[in-house]
Amino acid sequence: MGCVNELKELIDVIAKLRAPDGCQWDREQTHKTLRPNMIEEAYEAVDAIDDGDLNHLKEELGDVLLQVVLHSQIASEEGAFTIEDVAKGLKEKLIHRHPHVFGDVKVNSTKDIVDNWDKLKAEEKTHRKSAMDGISKAQSALMSAQKISKKAVKTGFEWPDEESLYDCIFSEFNEFKEAEKKQNKDQMEEEFGDILFATVNLARWNKIDAEQALLKANKKFMTRFRKMEDLATKPLTDYSFEEYDKLWKAAKKAVG
Repeated sequence: MGCVNELKELIDVIAKLRAPDGCQWDREQTHKTLRPNMIEEAYEAVDAIDDGDLNHLKEELGDVLLQVVLHSQIASEEGAFTIEDVAKGLKEKLIHRHPHVFGDVKVNSTKDIVDNWDKLKAEEKTHRKSAMDGISKAQSALMSAQKISKKAVKTGFEWPDEESLYDCIFSEFNEFKEAEKKQNKDQMEEEFGDILFATVNLARWNKIDAEQALLKANKKFMTRFRKMEDLATKPLTDYSFEEYDKLWKAAKKAVG
């Protein structure tokens, strides 16, 4: 009962903060004003996961839970739904999409489980007419690209082999070069987008999460750049390209 009591007390705290005699800031919040917080808290939780810091993860999951309870409280005040409705809907969805656990469906692999999930999800979302429906507009462009690619592939729209995918990527680079020669900025932007989208498909083909891959590359670059700053014997702005190259290689050797 401890978990139930703690959650109930949390819900009561949020209700108190939103009450007329509560906190002015909390009372002024709406679903829209809290939108950035939801995204930020989710990313901070992911950072804690990546860092392997469980104490930090516990704190950040609390912040994510705060967003869920706060949005539910606002919706309750508007007569839309309650936190109980949120929990009930999630519970029913999980039971429905796991018939191999809560029903008599037999599965032989994780693929069977995922296929069942997709089939049941499609049955629930009968209003969706296109394979492209249901893709979040709020997620990063890289995540969207990979989701779009996966949805298209499920319909059979796929390269016959990886070599043809490489051909596609190289052709996009060539098209970008042609647009660059003309200095047509609109076309250059379009072709650069095609390069990124095709490259995301290469990640998807190899079962690599494109978003995580880029996040790791960003982190690696920053680590090396900071080391380069440490190794520098003069302002970086005074370095020639050749000096920069040597400094970068030294930093890379030092930190990996």
